[in-house]
Amino acid sequence: MPLRSQDWFGRTGKDGFIYRAWMKNQGFPHHEFEGKPVIGICNTWSELTPCNAHFRELAEAIKRGVWEAGGFPLEFPVMSLGECQIKPTAMLFRNLASMDVEESIRGNSLDGVILMCGCDKTTPSLVMGACSVDIPTMVVSGGPMLAGRFQGRKIGTSDLWRFAEAFKMGEMSQAEFVAAEAGMARSQGHCAVMGTASTMAAMVESLGLALPDNATIPAADSRRKVLAHLTGARMVELVREGVTPSQLLTRKAFENAIMINAALGGSTNFILHLTAIAGRVGIELSLDDFDRLSAQIPLLTNLQPSGEHFVEDLFYAGGLPAVIRELENFIHTDALTVNGHTIGENCADAQCYDPAVIGSVTKPFKPESGIAVLRGNLCPNGAVLKPSAATPALMQHTGRAVVFENIDDYKARIDDPALDVDPDCVLVLKNVGPKGYPGMPEVGNMQLPAKILALGVHDMVRISDGRMSGTGFGTVVLHVSPESAVGGNLALVQNGDQITLDVTNRSLHLHVSDEELAERQSQFIAPDLGYGRGYVNLYIQHVTQAHEGADFDFLKGGSGSIVRRDSH
Repeated sequence: MPLRSQDWFGRTGKDGFIYRAWMKNQGFPHHEFEGKPVIGICNTWSELTPCNAHFRELAEAIKRGVWEAGGFPLEFPVMSLGECQIKPTAMLFRNLASMDVEESIRGNSLDGVILMCGCDKTTPSLVMGACSVDIPTMVVSGGPMLAGRFQGRKIGTSDLWRFAEAFKMGEMSQAEFVAAEAGMARSQGHCAVMGTASTMAAMVESLGLALPDNATIPAADSRRKVLAHLTGARMVELVREGVTPSQLLTRKAFENAIMINAALGGSTNFILHLTAIAGRVGIELSLDDFDRLSAQIPLLTNLQPSGEHFVEDLFYAGGLPAVIRELENFIHTDALTVNGHTIGENCADAQCYDPAVIGSVTKPFKPESGIAVLRGNLCPNGAVLKPSAATPALMQHTGRAVVFENIDDYKARIDDPALDVDPDCVLVLKNVGPKGYPGMPEVGNMQLPAKILALGVHDMVRISDGRMSGTGFGTVVLHVSPESAVGGNLALVQNGDQITLDVTNRSLHLHVSDEELAERQSQFIAPDLGYGRGYVNLYIQHVTQAHEGADFDFLKGGSGSIVRRDSH
């Protein structure tokens, strides 16, 4: 097929001269511009994004593969979102990064693009942006870090929440806390558990945008570089074949991703990101799709935070292909992937080498998995809960609401000895949704009050319009929609109201009459969010609600790859 890059490099006269001449100052000979597929390497390397700090080296492996296959690799940077550094939350900037990616791809002389993703939001933002341009695309994830070590045992990011509780209660010293900190992230790569980063890496492999084993090869393993090399070589072929994301990201591919995520016990953030990606390629996904497709899939993998092992162990046990093969009677095995084979063909010979890590459909790790979608007067547009990470005894529960109006109110009062709370209460946190925070931060799995932890209680029902880290756990209701800041019923909850969570019946009910809710609604005053200019103001004005993927309303769909005017 015609190469898009030739509209830059194949020109004669002044225009061709300008497009080629300044590129040649990097030492590229003229023949590189004569009809070779130009492969962009979209790199989110940054020292401010530690999960992606090894991407310079990984990019070199990709380039070797591109050169080997007769392509012309050109690396470029885009905004990098480091979950553990950026304030107030990386989610606030996911849509901005997607715009950076989209325009960087469209505006430059690229025939295909390889997306280098690692830390949580780098994957969905890059995929969203690339899908809106729709040129041939592949993903290389950075891989999980090796499991941490502390006091003779393995640890991972999910243990942070346990350490924080122990430190809060004086059961862990400052010295021990620092020692655990030093042993947690002991190699390159993203979180070692099935948190959002690994969930996203599994998502792109399930969607068919990455080569088999992309999701689980550890970052420190040399086979990660081999996969990068092979991706570079395959990318050149993909361009010549003219295969674009819109051809791969069919309804079947999205349904596969939902079912595979359920089997992995993946992050609830998966819903937001997959929904946003689907919106870029014109596939309509609803919360009901996630609930319906997840409900039939048991939890196959024994991985933190729902279990005990790490993504590194999943790779040794057979990786994502072994999980997918176990699901062959559920998924659409005929869905095509970037290597030219179907997802069923890719996994036909996969084997499980450790049933303690990868269970079977007949002997799963847990019978219930996936994501439960709740409905009720507290969440007319839905809310979500992760059953595999929740406490079974709390899955059907009625309790008295203890309300925090915002994150500052929560932080000021959660450990106050005078806080009127008992273990049966329901903690309610408002104004941490897409608009209200803004950016929908990972504060939904609120730490419990010190007085409750002192009783030996480690879980309570918690409800918010925010998110939870993919490494988190507990009986936590998230993504309540509409959010409080826009006047959703969550904003109307008062201390002492009774709330019933009934996961079996997918219900979340506030025991307040319609008449009383209407009266409270009439008194609602939208909070002043305090932003009158710049990107954050743009975000507040245009971000959609959680059930719609929290993308910008003006970014749904794509603008394609055509650029109609030259720059000079």
